Amino acid sequence: MFQFIYSLLIRLALPFILIRLWWQGRKAPALRQDWQHRLGHVPSIPGPVIWVHAVSVGETIAAGPMVRRLLARNLGATILMTAMTDTGLAQARKMFGNRVTYAYAPYDTPGAIRRFLRRVNPRILVIMETEIWPNMISQCRRKNVPVFLINARLSERSARGYERVRGLAAPIMKSITWVAAQAEPDAERFRRIGVAASHVEVTGSVKFDVDIPEDVRLASERFRTTLGPRPVWIAGSTHSGEDEQLLQAQRSVLAVHPEALLIVVPRHPERFDTVACMAQELGFFVSRRSQSQGAESAQVYLADTMGELMMLYGASDLAFVGGSLIERGGHNPLEPAAWGIPVFSGPHVFNFETIYERLLADQGVQLVQGADDLARAISLLFANPAERKAYGERALAVVNKNRGALDRVVEGIIDRL
Repeated sequence: MFQFIYSLLIRLALPFILIRLWWQGRKAPALRQDWQHRLGHVPSIPGPVIWVHAVSVGETIAAGPMVRRLLARNLGATILMTAMTDTGLAQARKMFGNRVTYAYAPYDTPGAIRRFLRRVNPRILVIMETEIWPNMISQCRRKNVPVFLINARLSERSARGYERVRGLAAPIMKSITWVAAQAEPDAERFRRIGVAASHVEVTGSVKFDVDIPEDVRLASERFRTTLGPRPVWIAGSTHSGEDEQLLQAQRSVLAVHPEALLIVVPRHPERFDTVACMAQELGFFVSRRSQSQGAESAQVYLADTMGELMMLYGASDLAFVGGSLIERGGHNPLEPAAWGIPVFSGPHVFNFETIYERLLADQGVQLVQGADDLARAISLLFANPAERKAYGERALAVVNKNRGALDRVVEGIIDRL
């Protein structure tokens, strides 16, 4: 009954969802491309298929090493990567080119999911983190398609939310074949909301197995050469409400280090122009990467291209990870940590609870409360190269110490094929 009501409500909402998609497509035209995928109308794929679903950019990047391992195993199956966002698919295409197949994930109506499964006929569905869609999972169960939650995390707040709709959630949770949880608290919460205990395993976070491809390293070195010896800090995956604070911090940093450069990488492309105008109105000299403007004399460099954040982290002396000065829950701090540079975040990091706990325990990250706090910390590290190097080494050591989850996950997927 609960799932019937859910399906009815999402069917009723579908016209408005499509109108919203069309409206958002005014500023992000890629959203309108292949919109039929979202109703399940995707090209048929012959032969066995491994379906990997990652909702957006962060999950797509996290899926990258796993997909590379699966490709290297020559399993004789097509890997289909899906996402809900245009930026997620753009990131996937940048990483894998024509080695995998791509589509937008269907909206969670019974009809759209049935059409999608009929055309794709996946052997398994691998969902990154906790993208739980009731019809997607239940329809896979009916077609005997195993469903794996990989790198799964579940906050206490989310667990309580599922408990409030137990009538809908419990049957879905019982349909999940395998949960590869990041940590024991995540595993305990999945068991609590209805996943069979025998289907839950703690494998660790695959995000610690971050890899930096050689072409990314070379591109980073080339870009850093163009910046010269000036101090450079980067703010990655920033959101509305944070950019103002980061620009304020840059003004304070410039008072102590006049040559300092701030690279800003907004999370969403539709905000590129807004952030550029904001920085210019505040009196900063701004350069934009999309316009091939050099950063040599800029005070703020707007990285308004897609799929280059990892490379830009490597060209920086230290990094701030966005989504954390506002109550967004933060983004992945392991990407800059893997470069061995100091990492800063705001106080709101509940999306990466386990990762931050481990970084904080070994002094591999510093949480700041706002612009003034961030500016002081950055200025101190710019003035002390030895401490900056030690800080970055601590961050990298945490990454290296916690590697290994990816091997366990890949073996677990292959064993269950």
